[in-house]
Amino acid sequence: MATEKGERRRGLLAAAAAELLAEGGFEAIRHRAVAERAELPLAATTYYFGSLEDLVTAAAEHLGRTELAEARAALDAARPHDDPADVVLDMLLGPRSRTDGLDAVLRHFERLVGAGRRPYLAPLMRAQRTELDALLAQALTRAGHTPDPKALRRIVALIDGAVVSALIEADADPRRIAREALVDALAR
Repeated sequence: MATEKGERRRGLLAAAAAELLAEGGFEAIRHRAVAERAELPLAATTYYFGSLEDLVTAAAEHLGRTELAEARAALDAARPHDDPADVVLDMLLGPRSRTDGLDAVLRHFERLVGAGRRPYLAPLMRAQRTELDALLAQALTRAGHTPDPKALRRIVALIDGAVVSALIEADADPRRIAREALVDALAR
């Protein structure tokens, strides 16, 4: 049975690892870096997490939960006159893509690709994707579009493809490119 102190420490380590993941990708998650960020002894990382994979999983789960909570809050706060494209892009690219631009989008997509290189994250990523899809469907429905699951997947693929193309072409504003593609798709 976990103690309150143990749960608190485990939570601090997961949060610290999530911060490192958001800032520097999966390669930034190292026992020493996580312990230093959490201001806990190095031994705490191996005590509360049996392996680096467990720590990475906790980081991905914590960061994903944080992002889903932000998406839910943004959807709840959205007013009828808010641009639905911005709400959807915030969900798919992260709200920091508005202010941090290229760097935020690069970090987000590097993390997605990095998760694909870690098969042990697949169940978590699928579960979080299901929750994200539900939020995206709500956002689009509020905007007057009622996408079925296939249409929703096409919209996500369109945005992902537009962003990857913009990144390949070294476009400084991949969010703008994604926005143009989304607005065009929703106008049809």
